[in-house]
Amino acid sequence: MITFRPAIRENVGLILGMIGPSGGGKTYTAMRLASGICGTKPFAVIDTEAGRAKHYADLFRFDHADLKPPFRPDAYAEAIKAADAAGYPVIVVDSCSHEWAGDGGILDWAEAELDRMAGDDYAKRERVKMASWIKPKMSHKAMVQKLLQVRAHLILCFRAEEKMEMVKGEDGKTKIVPKKSAVGLDGWMPVCEKNLPYELTASFLLLPMHPGVPNPIKLQEQHRALFPLDKPITEESGKAIAAWAAGGKAKESAVPAPESAGSFSGSHEQPGTADQFITPDQAIDIADKLADAKISKERFFKATQTTSISLLPASAYARAIAWIEKARTV
Repeated sequence: MITFRPAIRENVGLILGMIGPSGGGKTYTAMRLASGICGTKPFAVIDTEAGRAKHYADLFRFDHADLKPPFRPDAYAEAIKAADAAGYPVIVVDSCSHEWAGDGGILDWAEAELDRMAGDDYAKRERVKMASWIKPKMSHKAMVQKLLQVRAHLILCFRAEEKMEMVKGEDGKTKIVPKKSAVGLDGWMPVCEKNLPYELTASFLLLPMHPGVPNPIKLQEQHRALFPLDKPITEESGKAIAAWAAGGKAKESAVPAPESAGSFSGSHEQPGTADQFITPDQAIDIADKLADAKISKERFFKATQTTSISLLPASAYARAIAWIEKARTV
C-alpha cells in the first residue's frame, strides 16, 4: 500500500557544488559555506590535492583526511561514508574532479579496461571502446546513489577548464573562441562526469576576476535570495541554506555574529554583516601573524568573540593586527 501525506520540507540533504579554475576561490568559499552550516562544530574535508586544504587550518575548524590515488568512485564513496558515519554535519570534498580525470580516475580506468580487452589490436580497440566504459560508469552511478543517501550536507569542489572551438567569422576568417558549455556557461566546463552537476542542489561557477562571487549554474528560485550574485558566498549563506534545509523554522543563528572590536578596545559596535567581513587576504595575514607571534587561535577567538578568522568584520581588521602586536609582548 502506498500512503500519501502532506509534504513537509525537513532535514533536506544538501549537495552543493563549487566549480571553477585555479584562483576562483573554490576551497575557501566551500569552507566559509561549511562553517556557516556547522556553526561551532567542525566539518570534514576529504582532500585529494596532497594536503592543500590544510593551508586553511588556521582559518576554519575542520578535520582533514587525505584521499590518495587511485581516485576510483568507490574510494570517494567509502571516504564520504566514513565521514558521514562519524557524524560530521558537513563534508567538503576537494576535489571531485579527480574522480573523473585524476590518477586512476574514470578516464584512466576506461583506458585500462580498453588495454585489457584489446591490447595493441587497434581494430579491436575501436570495436570494444564503448564496452570499456561499462565498469567505470557503473561504479560512478553507484557512487552517486550513495551520495544521495548521505545524512550530512555535502560541498563538492570541481575544477573547471575553458573549452575553445574554431569558428568562421563574418569576415570569412577562422578564429578560436570560447565554446558554449553543456551547462550553459560560455567557455567553462566542470571537470567531472557530464551528468553529475544535475544531481546537485545548487552549483556555482567561481572565477578569478571575482573570487567567491557566484555565477549560478544551478540555482532554484527558493535559493536565489540566499546567494546574492554581486557578493562573495559567506558563512551567512551557509546559515541561511542550513535553516532552509531544516524546514525554514526560526532558530538560533548557527554562527554567532562577531563583535567588531569590543574585545580589542572596549567599545561596543554593532556586529558585522555578511558583506562586512575581512577579505581572504586579510584573514590569511592575521593567521600568519598569529602563528609568528605564537598566539593560539583559541585565544584570538576568545578575544574577538568569533569562531573563525574569516568571520572578523572588516572594520576590526586594523585593531586585530594591533591586538596581536600587543598580545605578542604580554
